[in-house]
Amino acid sequence: MREFIVEADGGSRGNPGPAGYGTVVRDAATGEPLTEAAEYIGVTTNNVAEYRGLLAGLRAAHALDPTARVHVRMDSKLVIEQMSGRWKIKHPAMKPLATQARAVFPPDRVTYEWIPRDQNKHADRLANEAMDAGARGEEWSASGSTAALRTSSSAAGAAGEVPSSEQRPTPPSARPVETPGWGSAPDLGAPATFVLLRHGETPLTPQKRFSGSGGTDPSLSAAGREQAHRAAEALARRGTIQAVVASPLTRTRETAAIVATRLGLDVTIEEGLRETDFGAWEGLTFGEVRERYPDDLNAWLADPEAHPTGGGESFAETAVRIAAARDKLVAAYAGRTVLLVTHVTPIKMFVRQALGAPPESLFRMELSAASLSAVAYYADGNASVRLFNDTSHLRP
Repeated sequence: MREFIVEADGGSRGNPGPAGYGTVVRDAATGEPLTEAAEYIGVTTNNVAEYRGLLAGLRAAHALDPTARVHVRMDSKLVIEQMSGRWKIKHPAMKPLATQARAVFPPDRVTYEWIPRDQNKHADRLANEAMDAGARGEEWSASGSTAALRTSSSAAGAAGEVPSSEQRPTPPSARPVETPGWGSAPDLGAPATFVLLRHGETPLTPQKRFSGSGGTDPSLSAAGREQAHRAAEALARRGTIQAVVASPLTRTRETAAIVATRLGLDVTIEEGLRETDFGAWEGLTFGEVRERYPDDLNAWLADPEAHPTGGGESFAETAVRIAAARDKLVAAYAGRTVLLVTHVTPIKMFVRQALGAPPESLFRMELSAASLSAVAYYADGNASVRLFNDTSHLRP
């Protein structure tokens, strides 16, 4: 029985941010690299990229010899401990990847080992090459070893063997890294423009209490309804909105209904636009959270992967959800101007991802109730932030 070593790594420039993975399969007896793979995978987190690297490495090893034994070496403590069964997998984006990885080889033929980063340089280099290629709008390619993998797959096809889904390499699904809103192409067409409206005030807003998707789902206050009407008048004067899409929460649906009625449009609900779930912090002020849950709050402020107390949603999870909603809406409303009625965190995520800003930038943006922001998305994948936190329509 042949034995392989799979070394894999993944990275994200922003976490979440533009991400890629790299993996190399070695002969366990000689250490000789047999094949390598890398891919830019769009905007996601380090951990998701690491899981994608693991999955690609196992599939590459399977393509070489589906009867082999495999020893996986990675510098991700999280992936190694979770795949070894010692830690639980809680992140919704990682669960299906782990399930796919376990299905490539029978579990008794795969072992896992954590290694220091400096022993995983080959896979790390490939991951960075993939991210660099994505930044140029290109797909990663390699000479020699990648050709060997293609030859192996072609030979199997010539022999009448159809590779299973576990054997096939993951198809590229990424688009280029978002860069500033201009390009060399002479005609990109009209962008999909998202006008981002934060909902009007609720009774919790003036008190600066955490109000996410896991709390009491408050309605607009009288002040919030007035703000929504003012926003509606301002948008009517501009005359550019062609559709209205809203988060499913009560305060956003109420705000959207006021604006849509003024514009003569219907409201479409998009689940992906909901606010972050703040767990046990819902309804509390920042000071109250610091007093009751100081360690959890410090971890949350320092790490986008950290969850609020009680199993809320991490900012990394929110970022993946918002990126998916963004891509869906860009495809649905190409060339049109759409009002998205949503919340503080989603709007900040749209802006942060368009700018390629680091996760900590979320804490450095001021976003007022019923404020307007805008981001345009072009056909070449570029994004341009056009407006942020405009409250001029709220002044008498």
